[in-house]
Amino acid sequence: MPGGDKSKYTDKQERKADHIAGGYEKRGVSEKEAERRAWATVNKDDGGGKKEGGSGRGKHTGNPAAHKGGDKGGAASANRSAAERSASAKKAARTRAQHEHHT
Repeated sequence: MPGGDKSKYTDKQERKADHIAGGYEKRGVSEKEAERRAWATVNKDDGGGKKEGGSGRGKHTGNPAAHKGGDKGGAASANRSAAERSASAKKAARTRAQHEHHT
């Protein structure tokens, strides 16, 4: 694990960080950078370690990082014209149809 003492994190927080890091690695991010991003996400969600003596102990935080993706996707789509969205949908449909025939 990169920098910092992780002894105040719960088993669940460590599993969460591993799962997040795995997702980044699958998308081609280096292992070190994936770990850094994963722990940053856990900290954003939980406010730090939740074991005794940790600043995040016992507080519900609303998991802000877990809700971020939908906002980003929606904003990107809203900035495109109807024609652009339609062209993209038609292209996706053609691609799916081609891939269906190749299997």
